[in-house]
Amino acid sequence: MGNHPANPGLIGRRDFVMTGSASALFMTIAPLSAQATPEGALAAIEKVIGAKAPKKGKIKVILAEIAENGGTVPLKVSVDSPMTPEDHVQAVHVFTDGNPFPEVASYYMGPHNGKAFLSIRLRLLKTQNVIAVAEMSNGETFISRKNIKVTIGGCGG
Repeated sequence: MGNHPANPGLIGRRDFVMTGSASALFMTIAPLSAQATPEGALAAIEKVIGAKAPKKGKIKVILAEIAENGGTVPLKVSVDSPMTPEDHVQAVHVFTDGNPFPEVASYYMGPHNGKAFLSIRLRLLKTQNVIAVAEMSNGETFISRKNIKVTIGGCGG
C-alpha cells in the first residue's frame, strides 16, 4: 500500500490487480473445500426455520429426474395456499444436500403474490436431494424433497 506516486495513501494498479487475482482464486477454491452432507442441509434448514418440525404436504418440488448439465437445472416449487391475508405462504426456502453450501435461496411472499409459485435455475455439483421448505402465516412449516441424478455429458454422476 501507499505506492501510488501522486497519492501515497492509494495502492498502485499492479498491487490492485494482484490482490484482486488472489481474492478471486480464494473464492474459487474455498467453496470446493466445504463438506456437502445431508446433515449440513438439515443444520441449514434448522438455522432458517428454527426447531419447528416441518410436515409433508402442501409444498411440491417440480424437478427433472435426470439433469445432463448440472450447471443450469430448472426447478419449480409450488405451495397449495389460498394466499389470503389470513392464510398465506410467508417464505419458501430451497436447500441442497450435495452442494458445498446447502442454502440455495429464500423467497419471501405474502397475499399480494396471489400464487405461491417460483421458478429458478440451480447449479448442482452431483446427484443429490433438492429440498424446499414453506413457512406459512400461521407458523406451520411444510417440507418436500426430490432426488435428481446429475450426469456430465450423459455419464453417471
